[in-house]
Amino acid sequence: MNDTTFDYIIIGAGTAGCLLANRLSANASKRVLLIEAGRKDDYHWIHIPVGYLYCIGNPRTDWLYNTEKEAGLNGRSLRYPRGKTLGGSSSINGMIYMRGQARDYDQWAQLTGDANWTWENSLPYFKLHEDHHKGASALHGAKGAPSPLLQDSGTDYRKVLRHHQAGGEWRVEKQRLRWDVLDAFAQAATQAGIPATDDFNRGNNEGVGYFEVNQKAGWRWNTAKAFLRPMCYARPNFELWTAAQVAKLVVEPQADGDVPLRCTGVQVWDGKEMVTATARAEVLLCAGAVGSPQILQLSGLGSAELLQRQGVPVQHDLPGVGANLQDHLQIRAVFKVKNTPTLNVQANSLWGKAKIGLEYAFKRSGPMSMAPSQLGAFTRSDASQPHPNLQYHVQPLSLDAFGQPLHTFNAFTASVCNLNPTSRGTVQIQSPDFQAAPAIAPNYLSTDADRQIAADSLRVTRNIAAQPALAKYQPEEYKPGVQFQSDAELAQLAGDIATTIFHPVGTTKMGREDDPLAVVNSRLQVRGVAGLRVVDAGVMPLITSGNTNSPTLMIAEKAAQWIAEDAAARQ
Repeated sequence: MNDTTFDYIIIGAGTAGCLLANRLSANASKRVLLIEAGRKDDYHWIHIPVGYLYCIGNPRTDWLYNTEKEAGLNGRSLRYPRGKTLGGSSSINGMIYMRGQARDYDQWAQLTGDANWTWENSLPYFKLHEDHHKGASALHGAKGAPSPLLQDSGTDYRKVLRHHQAGGEWRVEKQRLRWDVLDAFAQAATQAGIPATDDFNRGNNEGVGYFEVNQKAGWRWNTAKAFLRPMCYARPNFELWTAAQVAKLVVEPQADGDVPLRCTGVQVWDGKEMVTATARAEVLLCAGAVGSPQILQLSGLGSAELLQRQGVPVQHDLPGVGANLQDHLQIRAVFKVKNTPTLNVQANSLWGKAKIGLEYAFKRSGPMSMAPSQLGAFTRSDASQPHPNLQYHVQPLSLDAFGQPLHTFNAFTASVCNLNPTSRGTVQIQSPDFQAAPAIAPNYLSTDADRQIAADSLRVTRNIAAQPALAKYQPEEYKPGVQFQSDAELAQLAGDIATTIFHPVGTTKMGREDDPLAVVNSRLQVRGVAGLRVVDAGVMPLITSGNTNSPTLMIAEKAAQWIAEDAAARQ
């Protein structure tokens, strides 16, 4: 931390931050600093796919957040994992590659008034970094595949793209395992009217099939591997600070300019002292949907009422900071089965554990290579829904709660979530202390619409389980239990057994100038503060219809282009 002046300072070496660091440091004339509060990703359980079990709830890799007690969950508080290591949540997540639905991005374009966010205009940015196992196509990118963005982009960004040889850092592979009970569930889903699919990422993800995952030859593929190693580490203009937590942004008045304030740097706690780093061009906040609003609020950028209540001097009243929190709540229905092995019994015996370990050691396959959920399905909670509004994560195992032991009987879990919840929550600081966790209140199941879809989704699950394809396994509903039938009973039970699927978004949302809760504009620049952007899942105005990691990479890819274009315009 000797020379502390840079062109770009990136806060958070997670999903978005690693990609931005790669793209911006490709320009050798720009000094780039990447700051990560966690340690390097040299913990072995990060890289073994099943290691998420040992990373979530571990202070080595997780921020260890918890939600406030939730009325919609009948007074329960949930563990709220967020990655605290290089790669961020891509180092501890479920590894599922999922873009969502085309309508998600078309809605973003409508809400922001910016056609750059339509599905048609976002697809090339998904493909730009993708290395799909089937190779390049109209819908997928692959390593070394030429991108039309090379022709369409400004000169400065074309230089960036040439440096990383268009395409291929973000590996997407098929899973290296299968289970009879999952195959049977897929057949039962088709019997229930859900079509089979081999690709959830065409823009309409309706169907049932095995998820594709961000792995490489049986190892987790996180964004630190994809975008930092080895390229960034070899660049003399790139610097990485780990175990360094940003306390707040340095925000100063500016006499000339379109806005009254400018972010000129950051204050960073390295464990011993506070260090100030200065940014000549921009500060890029990539700390995630929890961390970014927290840092903004600690810096005096947020709801004036909240800041005054917590004793933080108000720099700029932005009421949307920390508002609009959206998340996917999964309802974990468990069915006991007979006549087929599941991971419950296999992993509860010494011989079973040894067999699992040997298969991974020699083949990089089997349960140790598995994502938390293997089989997926997208369907509708009732026939009147205009689009798929439910997502299933199906697993050949069961347990009472994440982190608890597997059950001793054979079973599968069919977790279902409402893709488009109408409940909205908050992330709010609880003191001026940057080391104090914020209050996270998702406000799950707080609307009539969400409670109705929760009840309906359990009925959809029961209908699938009752199909002939599963009959030979004699599925018996263990949770929530067949005695619960009415809407009120099922919504109540959803509150008892549901848990987060780790997809917080929306807390620094983008929007039009007349949107009072918009924190950033459609190019992700913070309203009223020059030299500052937010680039992470927090900018999503609406949650995507699926897992949120890959959409966050697409957002960062777009931001990299805009940052390069704006830098060229300033010259």
